[in-house]
Amino acid sequence: VQLQASGGGLVQAGGSLRLSCAASGRAFSGYAVAWFRQAPGKEREFVAAISWGGGTTYYADSVKGRFTISRDNAKNLAYLEMNSLGPEDTADYYCATRLGISRTKYDYWGQGTVVTVSS
Repeated sequence: VQLQASGGGLVQAGGSLRLSCAASGRAFSGYAVAWFRQAPGKEREFVAAISWGGGTTYYADSVKGRFTISRDNAKNLAYLEMNSLGPEDTADYYCATRLGISRTKYDYWGQGTVVTVSS
């Protein structure tokens, strides 16, 4: 599975962005999808995950109520809708996939997309 994240950019605090994750190769069939992020000088952290069918989602406490993960399996796309962004959300955002939803240990990773939130 090859993944490509996109949609990052510069946004003011309080603004919104929608990230996309496109799959190719084996695509997403049967796989859960997650978003992680890594801020400068910090370790990578889990953000959100969604099961193959979309019926189960996980969120980090820091983004719960502000971010929404979704997917369109027919298009091999997953999304991360981010609202009420703050400077603390500035990071490289990565999508990843694996069999079975989890908050850790994903098998396939895409390149990151940079989100910068100005105060």
